Order: sequence, then C-alpha cells, then structure tokens
Amino acid sequence: MSPSSFPPPLLPRAGQLRAFWRAPVSPTALAWHIACAAEAHRGPLLLVTHDNHSAHQVEVDLQTLLAHCPELPVIGFPDWETLPYDQFSPDPNIVSQRLATLHRLPSLARGIVVVPVQTLMQQLAPLSYIVGGSFDLKVGQRLVLDAEKQRLERAGYRNVPQVMDPGDFTVRGGLLDVYPMGTDVPLRIELLDEEIDSIRTFDPESQRSLNQVDVVHMLPGREVPLDPAVLERVLVRLRERFDLDTRRSALYQDLKAGLAPSGIEYYLPLFFESGRGGKHATATLFDYLSSDVLVLTALGVSNAADAFWAQTMQRYEQRCHDIERPLLPPQELYQSPDALRERLNRLPRIEVWSVEHAHIDKAEALDEQPLPVATKDASVGQALRAFLADYAGRVLIAATSPGRREVLLELLATADLQPEVLPDFRSFFLSVPEVRDLREANRDSGNGVSGANDAAAFHVIASQGGSLPTFAITVAPLEDGFSLSVPPIAVLTERQLFPERVNPVRRSRRVGREPEAIIRDLGELSEGAPIVHEDHGVGRYRKLITMNVSGMPGEFVEIEYAKGDRLYVPVAQLHLISRYSGASPETAPLHSLGGEQWSKAKRKAAEKVRDVAAELLEIQARRQARAGLALRIDRTMYEPFAAGFPFEETPDQLAAIETTLRDLQSSQPMDRVVCGDVGFGKTEVAVRAAFAAASAGKQVAVLVPTTLLAEQHYRNFRDRFADYPIRVEVLSRFKSTKEIKAELQKVSEGTMDVIVGTHRLLQPDVKFKDLGLVIVDEEQRFGVRQKEALKSLRANVHLLTLTATPIPRTLNMAMAGLRDLSIIATPPLNRLAVQTFITPWDNALLHEAFQRELARGGQLYFLHNDVESIGRMQRDLAQLVPEARIGIAHGQMPERELERVMLDFQKQHFNVLLSTTIIESGIDIPNANTIIINRADRFGLAQLHQLRGRVGRSHHRAYAYLVVPDRRSMTADAEKRLEAIASMDELGAGFTLATHDLEIRGAGELLGEDQSGQMAEVGFSLYTELLERAVRSIKQGKLPDLDAGQEERGTEVDLHIPTLIPEDYLPDVHTRLTFYKRISTARDSNALRELNVEMIDRFGVLPDAAKHLFAIAELKLQATALGISKLELGENGGRIMFGAKPIIDPMAVIQLVQKQSKLYSMEGPSKLKLKLPLPEPADRFNAARGLLAALTP
Repeated sequence: MSPSSFPPPLLPRAGQLRAFWRAPVSPTALAWHIACAAEAHRGPLLLVTHDNHSAHQVEVDLQTLLAHCPELPVIGFPDWETLPYDQFSPDPNIVSQRLATLHRLPSLARGIVVVPVQTLMQQLAPLSYIVGGSFDLKVGQRLVLDAEKQRLERAGYRNVPQVMDPGDFTVRGGLLDVYPMGTDVPLRIELLDEEIDSIRTFDPESQRSLNQVDVVHMLPGREVPLDPAVLERVLVRLRERFDLDTRRSALYQDLKAGLAPSGIEYYLPLFFESGRGGKHATATLFDYLSSDVLVLTALGVSNAADAFWAQTMQRYEQRCHDIERPLLPPQELYQSPDALRERLNRLPRIEVWSVEHAHIDKAEALDEQPLPVATKDASVGQALRAFLADYAGRVLIAATSPGRREVLLELLATADLQPEVLPDFRSFFLSVPEVRDLREANRDSGNGVSGANDAAAFHVIASQGGSLPTFAITVAPLEDGFSLSVPPIAVLTERQLFPERVNPVRRSRRVGREPEAIIRDLGELSEGAPIVHEDHGVGRYRKLITMNVSGMPGEFVEIEYAKGDRLYVPVAQLHLISRYSGASPETAPLHSLGGEQWSKAKRKAAEKVRDVAAELLEIQARRQARAGLALRIDRTMYEPFAAGFPFEETPDQLAAIETTLRDLQSSQPMDRVVCGDVGFGKTEVAVRAAFAAASAGKQVAVLVPTTLLAEQHYRNFRDRFADYPIRVEVLSRFKSTKEIKAELQKVSEGTMDVIVGTHRLLQPDVKFKDLGLVIVDEEQRFGVRQKEALKSLRANVHLLTLTATPIPRTLNMAMAGLRDLSIIATPPLNRLAVQTFITPWDNALLHEAFQRELARGGQLYFLHNDVESIGRMQRDLAQLVPEARIGIAHGQMPERELERVMLDFQKQHFNVLLSTTIIESGIDIPNANTIIINRADRFGLAQLHQLRGRVGRSHHRAYAYLVVPDRRSMTADAEKRLEAIASMDELGAGFTLATHDLEIRGAGELLGEDQSGQMAEVGFSLYTELLERAVRSIKQGKLPDLDAGQEERGTEVDLHIPTLIPEDYLPDVHTRLTFYKRISTARDSNALRELNVEMIDRFGVLPDAAKHLFAIAELKLQATALGISKLELGENGGRIMFGAKPIIDPMAVIQLVQKQSKLYSMEGPSKLKLKLPLPEPADRFNAARGLLAALTP
C-alpha cells in the first residue's frame, strides 16, 4: 500500500516526452506526488535534485512515505562530497553506498533513484568493472588466507589493524575480518583448515560478533581498479599524454609503487580506456538504468548544472599548470550541461517549475491544501484546536523521534488534546476510509498489493480502541507538513506547530557538552576513584546501590570515608557531588565523616576564592568602563562572504560564530575563548570575526606562537579575503628588516587591515592606528611576559582566543563567567576519530603502519624529538621502508629551509616527515593520516593530544602509534597519560583532556603553588563551583557565603514514590550515574525536557519510576525558585518547609489557611501542612503542582 494508490499527477502523455508540474509550497508534498508518479510509472523513476543536501532530504521523505512498499525502493546515489580536482578521496561510507547502488541499478524494475545533478554529470566506471570485480564467499567454501588477502588488496580493500569502515579488512590467525562495500555491518569469517567454518556479522565499535550468515556478496573496494596490470597501463597513458617529470611526480611514483594516491578518482577515465585510439570506456548513470526510465528534474537543476560546470572549469584553470600533478580536462570527467540536457531531451521526463517560471500557466498545479499556522497571538493548542474543528479529514502529527513524540504529547495534553499514538506513517494512512475503500476495490479486482500487511496494520489500529483515529501522532522524520484533498489528510510537523523554530529538532549523538558538564561528569568513575561531597569532603566512590527507604526503592551512591565510614547519597542530591580532580588519585586526601579537617580546608579554599574573584572582577570592571567599541556589521557584505566558506558549518561552529559577532556589536570589549579540537573549525570563527572588524574600519592583529603557523594563517586569511578590499600581511622572520619596517609603517598609517604574526606583534615598535580586534591562537604556548603584554591589551580591544586545550587559568575565568567560552565539540561532517595504539618498538608493526598509509596514497608524520640522533633515525627508517620518501624538519634548521621542507611535504614531494615537536602547531596536511610518536612516554597529555591532532583532518580514518619502551621502565604518571590519551578517542576531547591534566600532574604545575594547595584539598570541580558563587555574590554586592545556599542546594522533594532509572531499562551503571547527575543539575525545564528526549531516543519509552524522577526534578526547580527548602507529600497529605528568605506570596498562604482550614494549617512560621488523601502518585504530583502555582507571586 502506498500513497500512490491514488490518481497520479500529470505524466508525459503518449507521443510526448515532457510534462510540467508547478512546485508545491511544501517539499514533502512534492515527495508525495513523486511517490504517486513512481507508482503509476511501470519502470524506474530517476529523481534529479539541484544539490546533495536536497537529495538527502527528499530521499528521507520518500523512504518515510514509502517505508512499507518494498515494490518501490528508494535508492540514493550520493555525491563524492569532494570538490572537483581535490587531492583527497571520498569517504569510504559514500563510496560503499555508491557501489551498492551501481550494483543494484541494472536489475531495478521499479523504484526511485535520487541523484544530485553534479553526480549525474559524472563519468563512472563501466558496468563490466562492477560485475567483474564482485564475488561471493560462502560457508563451506575453500579459502586460502594469503591468496584472499592479495585478492582483497587488488580489489581495492585496505589492510588495517582493526576493521572500522567499509573497505577495511584484517587477518588475525584463522580469522578474516572484512567490511564489504555496500553492506551495513562488517563480517568475521572463521576458517577451519582452509574452509570457511562460519560467517558472522560484528559490531565495529565493540568488535563483538552478532549474527550468523551463510553467504556474503563482495563488491569492488573502490571505484577504480588497482590490480598491477591496470596500474601499468595507467602509467603508460600518463607518460603518453603529459610532459611529466616521472621522478618528481608524486602521483606517478605512488602509482608505480602500487599505491593509490589520494584523489585518484579524478583520473578515473585513464583506468578504463578501451585501447582503440585511446578512447575512454567510462559510463554514466544512464547506462546503468533500464530504457523505460522516467526522469523527474526538481527545481533549480539546470542552473545548478551550469554553476557546477563553471566551478569545475575554474578549478581546472587554477590547477592545470602543476606539471607534477597533471589534470584531465573537465570534458573527460563530466558530461557538460549541454550534453546532459541533450541526453535528458531523449527521455520521458517531468520538470518541476517555480511560480516565477515564464510559462508557469502550462504547468499542472499539484494537490496541496493550506495548513494551520500558530501565530504569536495564538498558542499552539488554540491554533490546532481551531484547525481540527474545521477540518473534515484525518490529521497526523509527525515527530522526528520517539523522544520528540513524548514531548509533543505532553505539550498537547496541556491543551487537552490527546492524539492516538500510531506505530508508523502507514498505519495512519491505512486508517483513512478512502484508502481502505480503494484497497478493497483493488483486492476485489485483483489489482494492487494488499493482504496480510494491511490486515496487520488494521489490527493495530483496531486494538487501540476499535475506531479509526481522526487525530493521531507517530514518529515520521518528514522535512515539512502537507495537506491533501485526495485523500483528505493533513500531516503536521514541528515546523507548523512551532514556526519560530524553523528547523525541527534533530538531535545529534553528542549532547551536554557545556564546560561544567564535562568537568563535573560522573560517567568515568571507577571503583575507588576520589569523589567530593560538598558537605562531607573527599571520599572514595564504591558503587551505585539500590536500597528501600520507607518501603520505596531508590538508588544511592555509596562513598567510603576514613576509618571505613560509609555515606549513602540519594541520586536526587548528586548536584552536591563532583569528580575529584586536583592531584593524582593516590595523593588525593581522604576525609573523616563529621571531622573538622574538611570544613577547615573548604573555608581556606573559599577565602582564597574571594581574592581570586575580586581580582578577576577588577579586570572585568576595567574592561566594562571602556565603552564605545561596538562594531557595525554590514550584513549585505558579510552574508556573501560567509557563504564563500566551502564546507558546511557544524552547529557548535555556527553558535560560536554568532555569539562572537554579537560580542563585537556590543559596546563592551569582547573577551571570548573558543575551545575546539584541532581541525574542528576554530580558524573560520576567527576569519569571520576578522572580516566583520576589518569591514567596519578596524584593524585586526592575529597572534600565533610559531612562524610556520603565522604563514599558514596568513595564507588562510588571504585566500578567504581574496575577493574583498581587505589587506592582509604577515610579520615573520622570513622577511627582511626593510620589509618589516615598511609593513609596520602601513600598520601605523592604517593602510593595513589584518596583520598576522608571532609575539613580534607585541613589541613596542608595533603601533596600530585603530586596533579593534586581537585574535590569539593557542594561548597556552605563549610565555609569561607575552601574557602580561596581552593583559594590558585586553581592557582596550575586542579579544578572541582560540585553543584546543585551555590552560586552567582560562578555565577558571571562563567557569566564573568572566571570559565567555564557546566550545566546538561537534566534529566536521564525516570526520572520524583517530585510532590510537600504544606499542613497544616493533619493526614488523611499524613497517605495516607505513605500508598501510602509503598504500592508500597518504602521508605520515614520524616524531622523533632528539635533533642529535634524527639523522640516524632517517637511515633506520629508509632501511625499514625503502619505498618511503623521507624529509626532515626540526627547530635548529634555518627558518627558510624549515618552511621549504613543510611546503614540500604539503605538496606531497615526499610522503614521510621525520620531525621533532616543531610540527605541534604546524600547517594543515589533510592527506597525512598516520602519526608515529617515538618515546611517547616523555610527552605531556595536552602535547600528545595536540600532536595526535596533526592527523585525521580529512574524512579518512587516521591512526596514531605511541611508541614506548618497556612499560616496567616508565613512570606511573607517564603510563596514566598514555592510557588517558588512548581512551580519549572521542572527537572533541581536548577540553576534557585539559581537566584530566589537572588530575595527572596536579594543580601546582599548571596553576602555580599559590592556588594549588587549596585546589588539591577540595578538588578542581568544587573549587570552580566556589569561585562561581563568589563572583555571583560580589556582583550582587554581597559578601560571599562560604556554604552552599538554598539556591545551590535546591529543594528536597519527597513524594514517597519510586524515583529511579531501573537497571533493566539502563543496565550500564556509568551511564545511569551520568544521567542522574545531569538530571539533578539541570538548570531549567528546557534542559530537563532535552534530557527526557535523549533518554527516550537512546533507550526507549521511560518506565514509570524514571518518569517520576523527571517530574520530581521539575517540581524541585519550581520549589527552589520559590525559596522552599522541603516539599513532602504522602498518602495522607504532607508539608512544605520554607527557607530563610522565601519568594512567595504571603497573602496566598493566609488565604489557603483561612479559606480551607480543614486542609491547610501553619506549624510555626515556616511550615505549611496539608491534610488530604493522596493515594496515587498522580494525586501527589497534581497537589504539588497546584500548591506551587498558588504560592507563586
């Protein structure tokens, strides 16, 4: 059963090749009509969109609308997501999907193929390659591992240490792990002698085996063949076609060595020449489709094809003069727009036109009815209620996830709207009488597909109450809502319900990355780890335990103190607990319950915190006293500049950019720290800020720690500003004294807009005419004197600091709210975590690491931090890996030679860079995806993280090998550092590592002895909490209170009902702890709602005990805001205890007692008693909410 069982919109008539549709307002309405056309057409439908993003959106919509129509599959053929002539290859997951589609298309009788127009223009491998390179592996089949290994390598599969991505394989003993292209999961093939004994799927994250299968179909590993015979022919063609210096060309040398250089896909035609006159034997997507294909071109396709062709020609012209990497002309890689139009003109097709089209009157208007819109004057409930009253058809609310469905149900319940909950979109569709009648007619006449599936869906509907729902809700991730007259249905998304939130909430996996959440997270606690309770001091975490208290089950954190004393902390009070960091766990204090030691330590720390808070506030006061720095940002100039960024911004990156621009428009000087891992897009935040400042007539100084980084930033800024009248220069030691003098004069005269440099910019002879913004990259690498110079600048200009691992003083100020902090924790699209291995020196393993990277056309860093022996190490490596081309870089080389080496590495003149830590803040090399760090035990944690961040900057899987001596000869601290870096494989871990550094090295080394004593005693988390409170108090003109007040502690709420996350719902104790902590520290209702959504999406619908946990947390927020210290309700009523300064309406209390004296009474000045039978949890929640509402002023 599909939407398309209804009369389809206009298709090309017999004898005609074209039909025209008028584009509906809703993109999902268009998807509906496309589904109808696909059902009516007896062959495949090729849907062409104007870009990759729109292709993905319509693909998701179609899959939702046709989820239960196996006869109409929706198949995507994605773009490579690289720019024409890029020197890196597409992500393996994309290649896997493309190969799977190409393999499936020739046998596709019906269905919808979705493709962006630039991808449709591509020349592809011929069908013979896909068919000829595919083979099956079956249980019982003979398999010789060595021969199979060679076959997989020839097919383009990568030999890796651990299988993670499509196209990976590894051999271990009698096991072959392989991730076949075109499959969703990798496979583990177990051999008995030389026969396949079993084939099982496995989880690439945990590496655990899952389900058994009998046969696996193997596709080629790449879109180009890599067997030696083909490579030999490609080398001949390269020599014949281009005037090539074969010794200097990295492309040629890699192919000669049997390696596939990155970006080899842009030489695809050379791999498939027919041999007759050098003609290419490539194909296009049309060659894979049957002759009865119907094409549908969406809006903007023709213009997009022209724009892509212009971009390709421009990039070709810019790059075609590189004699070491010659390029094929665009005509050999793509069909031109004219050739594409000519091909399309020979096929039946539907064109979608916008209302602005010159001949729009000739296009058929598609069925689309108006939807309800919630305005600012009407609530969601009112607008929806009015629509439901007037609408005669069926209405469905489509939620993007189960969590969002639950939130929507709660919101609708407040408006007394209760939709039926349906399992999927199809169940709703089948509940429409017109659909049912049509299905019955089809079944009686023998047409259509009906039967068991429909019966099952009807059974679901009937079991939910017998009648067919007129108003329902389900999970259906649709792009937009739509309404039809035939069948009479209206589908509403959050876009209709909440128009102010244009994009529906689509939750990412990474949430809760606030700075405080990272530092105070309890998820990493292991048994025996030090933990701080604000009232009782530092103890040791033992376990999470379930206990019955007053007959009610609850979970408690068990903490052990000195002399074996135990404290059991209910999960509702986890906001009083934090992970201890400040010294190594072995030297962390252990306090006694009820002793004086803790209160003295806490008092000392709080006194110190007062002084620190006062100092920080003095800096802020000086800054705030200087007003008039507000910059006017010209959006008409800024928006096109921002659009020139060639990548899609991540949500975190966009947030950082917008808050930075807001700061620049403020009259007070900005002091913002942008913290994000290497390669996460901090530079673009700086570029946008610099553009805004420079276009407002202000000068910008970009301060970096090394000359190499200055050169890189200079190139980045210069390239981004190329089309705008903004002058950028670099002040570095590569320039002569005369050049520097001339540039300093331009700076002082104001004819230079952006100047990039090292600490040279802080010298007295550098005088700016009108400095408005200072950007500091990697603040932690500057010395004390430079930081003092920066301090004097800070009060007078806007300051933007970029860092991967912030120094603790920066953390201190950020946590106290005195320096604004933006964390970019979301990796760029397709960015993969770096796989990290700790290993002793092993020639075989290192040789394999080199081979693996070189075989995929990549480059390596080999870090050897000893200049004296670096020459000997080069000879050893040349002997170990003869095919490697090795360059050397270290700090004692002349600056110009060092720069030449780095640029040669960037241009791939050699593929291994043997260096010291000079590369720590080096230039970006996206093609370098393996780093080997010799004697990794000698490096600090932040330094190891920074070095590891040199790789994994593209969407290839990257590897880091930490080579260490025998573990018995390493210090305990070194071992802990290595374990921390290996475990922090999560992307965006730099901020977390900054806090780990405190634990491993102790605070003294990083903060100076002055603050370290107090921090070591109370722990970094609590120290930061005390600092926040002190700053807040001083800002309000109060003396800082040493103890947590009512606001920090929160109200104790007890309704005598189970409030916990059951173990059978969420078995992992660390995850439970993390959620308990996040719920107890949630700052508002929105944060609680987001947590609720996240839990449902990850683990399923909440059991009652967990629902109660969230409801109690909500009550606690409301009661805390009113200054209530305790709220307790049971079967026979309960009581409210007011704090010292309640924020309630006194008249409300008096009226309650006077008018309802049998229910309410006062016991003393601060206790309100309630006498009322409340047998059920719902009764108690309603009573509590009613009471709090009555007391709210």
